Amino acid sequence: MNSTWRAGALIITAAAALGPAAGEGAAAAWAAGNSPGPITAGICVKSTVAVGRGPFGAAVNPRTNTIYVTNSHAGTVSVINGATNTVEATIPVGSDPAAVAADPRTNVIYVTNADSGTVSVINGATNTVVATIPVGNNPLGAGVDPATSTIYVSNGFSSRVSVISGQTNTVVATIHAGGFPVGVAADPRTNTVYVAQAAHNAISVISGTTNAPVAGIRVGSWPYAVTVNPRTDTIYTANDLGGTVSVISGATNHVIATVKVGKGPVGVTSNPRANTIYAASAGSNMVSMISGTTNHVIATVKVGKGPVGITVDRQSSMIYVANSGSDTVSVLAPCTK
Repeated sequence: MNSTWRAGALIITAAAALGPAAGEGAAAAWAAGNSPGPITAGICVKSTVAVGRGPFGAAVNPRTNTIYVTNSHAGTVSVINGATNTVEATIPVGSDPAAVAADPRTNVIYVTNADSGTVSVINGATNTVVATIPVGNNPLGAGVDPATSTIYVSNGFSSRVSVISGQTNTVVATIHAGGFPVGVAADPRTNTVYVAQAAHNAISVISGTTNAPVAGIRVGSWPYAVTVNPRTDTIYTANDLGGTVSVISGATNHVIATVKVGKGPVGVTSNPRANTIYAASAGSNMVSMISGTTNHVIATVKVGKGPVGITVDRQSSMIYVANSGSDTVSVLAPCTK
């Protein structure tokens, strides 16, 4: 499997081609005044870090100030020291690594290997792979619930989510999630998991207690990534073909706003402390900063080519963006005069 971004959609190339479903999901009213607009002074690029070929996913462990970036074309993970913004280790994993998720409580990192159909388990203290877990076909997304030490992996071609116990490193359940499941996020406060069904323009809501779907939410066109703000019980999806971010109430499972961002948003992350959301638009080479209070874009900044993965350190508020076309990571922070 070769994953590349181009022409407003994340294209997955395999023996059988997949395309987006026709039409756009029903969403709530547009949030007024949310055009991408000009570059503003809210967030700036503070550093640019060279990594491996085809950086795709990004995750951070805020307790260790360490960032992990999957290099899809190199079969490796770059480990970045957040204090120095330098690569301190490069870890070989499986074929075509895509998503990465970190458990800050255990300092364990999980990497989905799309071509291998596996998850690599990395010890954050030693930067070594300590286990390899077979999952479904084409694992693309991963999310961790640190409250339960449970990892959720979306298998795009299998239309399933693999549930992994962080204590045993084994698959303990498999959940049906049709429509080419990709992005995954878990809310540790509600023990709820959200999975982006790209081909169905929908989000699956899964109970972490029963490992069963409890709701489906229609969003924008080709939702690829999803993130959660546990403090506000709000979920955000990056809709690649729609050029939007859908804002979902976790209390009602309804879309409460739709925010226009740049072309081809395929990455999204949130900073719960600041109540801000960041969307990476691969077609615009841009990151949009969204206020969680007003659901408006309040700043934009240009980054490298083809930004896909994005993560925020909730301790330092630094944002890290994996630029798939530049083989770099952009480090963002509030601008200073």
